[in-house]
Amino acid sequence: MGLMLEHVTKRFGKFTAVDDLSLAIPDREMFGFLGANGAGKTTTFRMILGLIDPSEGKITWDGKEIDYSTSPIIGYLPEERGLYPKLKVKDQIVYLARLRGMQKQNILQELDYWLTRFKVPEYANKKVEELSKGNQQKIQFITAVIHRPKLLILDEPFSGLDPVNVEQLKDAVLELKGKGTTIVFSSHRMEHVEEMCEHLCIMHKGKPVVQGALKEIKRSFGKKNLVIHANFNLAFLENFPGVTRARQTTEGIHLQIEREEIAEGILNEIVGKGFIRKFVLEEPSLNDIFIEKVGASYE
Repeated sequence: MGLMLEHVTKRFGKFTAVDDLSLAIPDREMFGFLGANGAGKTTTFRMILGLIDPSEGKITWDGKEIDYSTSPIIGYLPEERGLYPKLKVKDQIVYLARLRGMQKQNILQELDYWLTRFKVPEYANKKVEELSKGNQQKIQFITAVIHRPKLLILDEPFSGLDPVNVEQLKDAVLELKGKGTTIVFSSHRMEHVEEMCEHLCIMHKGKPVVQGALKEIKRSFGKKNLVIHANFNLAFLENFPGVTRARQTTEGIHLQIEREEIAEGILNEIVGKGFIRKFVLEEPSLNDIFIEKVGASYE
């Protein structure tokens, strides 16, 4: 069953923040939410959490409407931090986990597990304000998962983190997915979504513009990327029939072509003109698709 959004709309006065959004997020899956700032991602999350009510439509988890009774099975990592700076990490986590209905002994066990996993066991007795941004983010993450939620919502979980911390958090998220948690996360970093999600939705001005399985989206996009590195000038390929975008690089050229067959024509054209170091046909990236679908207005 999982999470279902059916024709969900949210208006604030005359402004429509989310416009007729329908989504089915499969159980035990990782689902990516993409969109520029203001696309309606956070508003959608707040409705899923039951913090605000939809103006129209309904949201259910396993067929049941979301309300206070479902809150113990949901975890949330908001984009803006919400920890008490003066509290010690341990006291902070115990307080928040008690609100989720956990017993203190369980909380301390789970906390110990996560701090050890993030290689920071000594942070239990530090004040939140003494930690770096990346480590505060880890503590915030622990508060979202300590009660082992069935549904975990992560709003820009990797924003502002250095690469090492990003990897640690990514591993933790994948571990939770492996244990059966349904995870929905938003990001404007395409590569994170591409790497981690089977299904996704690209939102633009409150409307879903692309949604479905990542593999299907790429397949239906049709356009391919062709990367050529050679020791002669390839600029003339910019005007080759079937080339939709071209970008010259220090090594050669990156082309976007309408379909695979065009690559064959290009290869025949350049063979014999000099040394070709690389000739690779690649699937379109999520970035290409995003730019094509919301690009003009994304600037």
